[in-house]
Amino acid sequence: MIAPGSGVRVYLACGVTDMRKGVSGLAALAQEVLRQDPCSGAVFAFRSRCGDRIKLLFWDGQGFCLYYKILQRGRFPWPSPADGTARLTSAQLAMLWEGIDWRRPAWSSPPSRVA
Repeated sequence: MIAPGSGVRVYLACGVTDMRKGVSGLAALAQEVLRQDPCSGAVFAFRSRCGDRIKLLFWDGQGFCLYYKILQRGRFPWPSPADGTARLTSAQLAMLWEGIDWRRPAWSSPPSRVA
């Protein structure tokens, strides 16, 4: 994937999005639902109802880039619709794109054992 760069702001539209929407429809959602300027340089992420499809919308300064990925197995981890909007780091975005659950707590420490 041609990445938007480190330090980019990432907004997730919690809940489901109609994947038939194109650039214009997703930009309208970013503006109206997420209350963000779609041309701000942030990445906006949208997930399908069944969870196996994701679209990322990104303004690169010259035009919109639309990334679309369909998982063959599994689902993209996603917050509940009650959360409204979620913010991710660029590292969490990379994990999301690969289908890895970015919501996991500390990766460095193994779970403690109870004796």
